[in-house]
Amino acid sequence: QVQLVESGGGLVQPGGSLRLSCAASGTIFRIYVLGWFRQAPGKERELAATITSGGSTNYAGSVKGRFTISRDNTKNTVYLQMNSLQPEDTAIYYCYSTVQSNAASPARVFWGQGTQVTVSS
Repeated sequence: QVQLVESGGGLVQPGGSLRLSCAASGTIFRIYVLGWFRQAPGKERELAATITSGGSTNYAGSVKGRFTISRDNTKNTVYLQMNSLQPEDTAIYYCYSTVQSNAASPARVFWGQGTQVTVSS
């Protein structure tokens, strides 16, 4: 089993910044994609950003240029630096990963429990 533990959420004023972290632990052979999804009240969960094991990144259009995703493979950790935050960025942010637990098993998707980000004055 794999656990994803997020941290770094909170309340920030418009124009401010936050940095989210997500550490993966458990039975891990290889981590492929790491990423962040978000879900605003009354809306469906949507992609924010992803990063592959090789470092290729993908961003939602709404966050491109403001958010930066990165990963530390030595720590099995993914980060999301969020700058120029706006009220519409308010959501629960969920960490996402595709993990292979051993060489013989297929990769599976795992989710974190979510961390609240609120942008308000």
